[in-house]
Amino acid sequence: MLITHRTQNPVDIVDLSGSLVMGDASTKAKKKLLEVVEKGQAKVVLNLAKVTFMDSTGLSVLISALKAARSKDGNVALLNLAPPVQSLIELTRLQQVFGIFQDEAAAIISVK
Repeated sequence: MLITHRTQNPVDIVDLSGSLVMGDASTKAKKKLLEVVEKGQAKVVLNLAKVTFMDSTGLSVLISALKAARSKDGNVALLNLAPPVQSLIELTRLQQVFGIFQDEAAAIISVK
């Protein structure tokens, strides 16, 4: 799991790549996302374009970030979902909870 972070004030953009599954990768991702929320404005866009696979542990990472952001009056949007990730999000109906975007500018606006 590779995680990069950049800021487009006041929005934090986190690019994730690889598999987000049970194990060290998800633990590292969760820790990094919660750190981004705590240190930033709690307005986060998660770019998942390069996430090739995700299981229920990966979903819990996303939900943890969303809960942390909302506790600080922020929000989390998902960007560029790969087809397997999109299918999992739809299967679990999380598209009703997260804003899902294909355009980074639209995702940024949605969390401001």
